[in-house]
Amino acid sequence: MTLTTAQGLPYLANCSLLFTELPLLERPAAARAAGFDAVEFWWPWPDQPVPGDREVDAFVAAVDDAGVQLAGLNFFAGQLTGPDCGVLSIPSRAAQFTDNIDVTLGIGERLGTRAFNALFGNRVDDATPEQQDELGRENIARAARAAARIGGTVLVEPVSGPKPYPLRAAADAVSVVDDVRAAGAPNVGLLCDLFHLANNGDDVAAAIDRYADRIAHVQVADAPGRGEPGSGRLDLDAHLAAIAATGYTGWVGLEYTPTTATTPESLAWLTAAPTVA
Repeated sequence: MTLTTAQGLPYLANCSLLFTELPLLERPAAARAAGFDAVEFWWPWPDQPVPGDREVDAFVAAVDDAGVQLAGLNFFAGQLTGPDCGVLSIPSRAAQFTDNIDVTLGIGERLGTRAFNALFGNRVDDATPEQQDELGRENIARAARAAARIGGTVLVEPVSGPKPYPLRAAADAVSVVDDVRAAGAPNVGLLCDLFHLANNGDDVAAAIDRYADRIAHVQVADAPGRGEPGSGRLDLDAHLAAIAATGYTGWVGLEYTPTTATTPESLAWLTAAPTVA
């Protein structure tokens, strides 16, 4: 059985926020045991744009042995739980991103991954916003050209929180997507994270309606709080129904922080929901 939304969109587990009670390499198997066919991860080595072959091989084996698909993977973006939130538009760190492209796509090629999230990068004092925006677009285009060789899509995501991350509304991310597409890289799309949009005060329903043709991946958590669906006030069912009505048939990533002691406890809402064979 495949775990799905009421409209039949398949759920996957984001194993950078789910199953964190387990070591990272044990999480794909835990997701499979919980009923998921696919997983996604933030970059697994936040201090290493280019990890060693042994570490990469162990990660690939953990996913492969678990029998799940790695449907999404972030490019290197630094310590997301610390001060970082992307490096590709930061002049002093952009080389870390470019060094990471081949490694990320190499993992994707081995595991059949086709969606790669490129977090834009915080604003910094040693470059102007215009300089960062130009550099960010150049590096997303560079990653997209590389991803095209394996049929991959590069995702651009609005993010919430206190960090000086410039892409807050859906329109901010779509502006980047459209510019990069116009520059000759059509395999770039919007990562529509319903929690981040709601948390930033964006009009989620309007964003779905206006930018449906740019949505390449969807993630969910409830708001406020970023807990599991049902822990907040965000009408996720209505928004997912609207996304499905636009013709979207891709994954819906569960990227939430469980409010329970363990991830399986937090999945009670999901295991009681309808499934599709």
